[in-house]
Amino acid sequence: MTDRSGLHPGAWWLWALGLGTAATRTTNPLLLALLIATSGYVVATCRPRAPWSRSYSAFVKLALAVLVIRLFFAVALGSPIPGTHVIVTLPEVPLPHWAQGIRLGGRVTAESLVFALYDGLKLATLLICVGAANALANPSRLLKSLPGALYEAGVAIVVALTFAPNLIADVQRLRAARRLRGRPDRGVRGLLQVGLPVLEGALERSVALAAAMDARGYGRTAEVPPAVRRTTAALTLGGLLGVCAGTYGLLTAAGGTYGLPLLLAGVAAALAGLRLGGRRSLRTRYRPDRWDVRAWLVAGSGAAVAALLTLASTSDPEALHPGVVPLVAPALPLWPAAAVLIGLLPSLVAPKEPS
Repeated sequence: MTDRSGLHPGAWWLWALGLGTAATRTTNPLLLALLIATSGYVVATCRPRAPWSRSYSAFVKLALAVLVIRLFFAVALGSPIPGTHVIVTLPEVPLPHWAQGIRLGGRVTAESLVFALYDGLKLATLLICVGAANALANPSRLLKSLPGALYEAGVAIVVALTFAPNLIADVQRLRAARRLRGRPDRGVRGLLQVGLPVLEGALERSVALAAAMDARGYGRTAEVPPAVRRTTAALTLGGLLGVCAGTYGLLTAAGGTYGLPLLLAGVAAALAGLRLGGRRSLRTRYRPDRWDVRAWLVAGSGAAVAALLTLASTSDPEALHPGVVPLVAPALPLWPAAAVLIGLLPSLVAPKEPS
């Protein structure tokens, strides 16, 4: 079944990126859990019935794997965080002098584990937010909204985002079929007997997609004057350099005066370069998605969460970054938590798919 939500897919990605940006501004596990719950609730209420929308659970499992790996590294390789609450002492492997600062084994403290948990939970939350966007935004509709200069790169990204959920759906379907036949679907044997049909199906879809793209004239480019090509390259390269320099200026104390103007100038130059570069792409849009009031509300809710959490991280850094030395229980700051709840706005304004 196709996506009937009518909401611009770019709004979902801006909303999810806003939540992900907010996750990078804090290590408070209560706020991060609230961000995860917010994205999960919106996905549960607004997700369409489509194969690509089933990938949210895969991103959640990936986030859990990242969290477990981060804790494992903290136990096996140690942590620079000092601590007095020793949980266990592992046998320590002696290392040569050139590996100073690295250890294998030794004391495992509660402070180091809590620090690793906070750090891993931040990355896990970011992955879950990206999974929410992947489950809510139709990738083919997102491709239609890209500017012409990014069309080819967008095709590659959309194909990757589309094939990954299809692989997950194929694995679930084949495992269910094997269980109905009384055959094993776990372990090495089950993995081999499920993996080969999945790989065969992926190759068939790849060949069919390549034939369809070739039949539709994918890769055609229009003839543009050399001056336009040089101007496009200069604007794009200069704009990206301006964005990098402006971002560096915003992140450093000494570049506060020139950072924002340079960043805005770089963004304007890059957008102008993309506008000119779109002349090389010969394509039309059938029934393009409109950016309506609902899309503004969805994207604005994510941007508001990111802006308010960024403001909170500068005005009250201790609340958003609870310390682990000494080891204390994290507290839930009220107004940052209320700011995170703004991310629930899409569940109210986004159109629901009819049952």
